[in-house]
Amino acid sequence: MTSISKIALACAALVTASGAFAQKAGDNIVSIGLASINPDTSVGPLTNTGVAQAAVNGATAKVSSETTVSFGWLHMFSDDIGAEFTLGLPPTMTQDLYTPATGSHPGAAKIELWTPTVVGKYFFGASQDKWRPYLGLGVSRVSFHNVKVEGDATVQHLGGNGASFTSSWAPVYNAGVIYNIDDKWSISGSVSYIPVKTTATFVGNPSSNAAYGSTTGDVKLNTTDYVVRVGYRF
Repeated sequence: MTSISKIALACAALVTASGAFAQKAGDNIVSIGLASINPDTSVGPLTNTGVAQAAVNGATAKVSSETTVSFGWLHMFSDDIGAEFTLGLPPTMTQDLYTPATGSHPGAAKIELWTPTVVGKYFFGASQDKWRPYLGLGVSRVSFHNVKVEGDATVQHLGGNGASFTSSWAPVYNAGVIYNIDDKWSISGSVSYIPVKTTATFVGNPSSNAAYGSTTGDVKLNTTDYVVRVGYRF
């Protein structure tokens, strides 16, 4: 056998072997890792139905960044197109409140965040590549649970009788890359931008002097998520 023939056979064998590493039609990949959730919060004008309108005018808020465990299931419909369902253990976020009239109120509320998400993904490169960058577009159902109002006397006056945040659908803009370690295992990293809109309602405590009523306003959480996971293909 000539040297050229040996080289050709070796290259063919390498391509055949490496083809088992990558994403291809029919593959399913389950993964687990960590997600860092980083909301940038903005608050619209707040409306109070009681005597506290002056206290809530110009209010701003900050929701904490948190890290949680993230799960994913990716199904490949072709060598280049797949869809992934992701769900994380719901983190508990802390909301700080500030108003010009009353000052800073750290730890005003605790919020449990749920964000089950489906993202369609387009993978670049060939099916045998070990590195597969991708772009994705999807939707998330964002909901808020176990909302607890905490903090000082002012916060208790404004929301001591409970609080809620409306659920909403939010678009998901996603980019990332998968590195295929071998024919079963892979590591993925991605970043997502999720603009979340919700309406917050805080129900105030009545007092002997006047009723504080309820306070309602729109809140935007322009959220950036960073995710790293280890995947297993079957």
